[in-house]
Amino acid sequence: MQLDERKWKILKAIIKTYLETGEPVGSRTISKYADLNLSSATIRNEMSDLEDLGYILQPHTSAGRIPSDKGYRLYVDQMMEEKDKEVTEIKEIMIQKQDKMDLILKEAAKVLAANTNYATMITTPQYRRTKLKFIQLSLVSEEQILVVVVAEGNVIKNKILRIVHNLDNETILKLNILLNSSLDGLTIEEINLSTIARLKVQAGIHSEIVNSVLDAVAEAIQMEEDIEIYTSGATNFFKYPELSDSEKASELISTFEEKKQLAALVNERNERQETGIQVYIGNETPVQTMKDCSVVTATYDLGDGMQGTIGIVGPKRMDYDKVISTLKTLMVQLDHIYHRNES
Repeated sequence: MQLDERKWKILKAIIKTYLETGEPVGSRTISKYADLNLSSATIRNEMSDLEDLGYILQPHTSAGRIPSDKGYRLYVDQMMEEKDKEVTEIKEIMIQKQDKMDLILKEAAKVLAANTNYATMITTPQYRRTKLKFIQLSLVSEEQILVVVVAEGNVIKNKILRIVHNLDNETILKLNILLNSSLDGLTIEEINLSTIARLKVQAGIHSEIVNSVLDAVAEAIQMEEDIEIYTSGATNFFKYPELSDSEKASELISTFEEKKQLAALVNERNERQETGIQVYIGNETPVQTMKDCSVVTATYDLGDGMQGTIGIVGPKRMDYDKVISTLKTLMVQLDHIYHRNES
């Protein structure tokens, strides 16, 4: 039977409260939920209907209600359906945005090179504070479970875990609910020690699974994406005598064509959590082929943890004032273009 919206909200409130407290839930507790705006009497009537339908149980007279297996099943099925839909929508939106951003970034690299007469690079945006979207535990065998972690940006991590204590479908169901209700929407930084401790207590003898799942979450959230880098203006190196001899120019142009060292520069910058505008002069740059150059990098920020890197490479005598001013302007323009394209 399909529950109406009011019954469904009350059932969700009962399940979430019971997961948090482990105690039977009464109508007075449920009436405090801000989005219900119902009297205790109305809630009692609805709870009575939910009990008749088999979604909740009353463990003993005068006690509150607890979810039944049927209630848990409906909750998990609905949650999985909502999450699948949400992940699909996010993926479609991101593909559309990414296609637009790719064109914009390629053009921006060309314009930047033309305006400065230096070589330029721009990376596609990556998530820096990725949020957890969904966790799914499934039995593989008596000794193994499959953990599927879905993070923001449609990042998916699968991991097989060995288990010490046997798990049945009901326990897997309750662990799925516990993990998703506690961790959904959090970044790795927000999953603190008190959250972990509470999860372990609620998981009981299966607390070791919580540790393993959190490791999988960390791997999914922190998993490195392939960096896409757009470059332009590498031939501008020939305009500067100190960089134009055949060996130096060839090495610099190869660096821009192969992009591996550029990716290493971006990764090192990210690991150091360097943001804003950074200037590397000569030996300060981590890229060996650019020791005779100056490299100016900047972070553009599109919000929601999405950031990318812009870089300009030229001689040490580059026009720093013009370069930094141009980078600041481009950072603002990318933010404006990205959010204009959201609608």
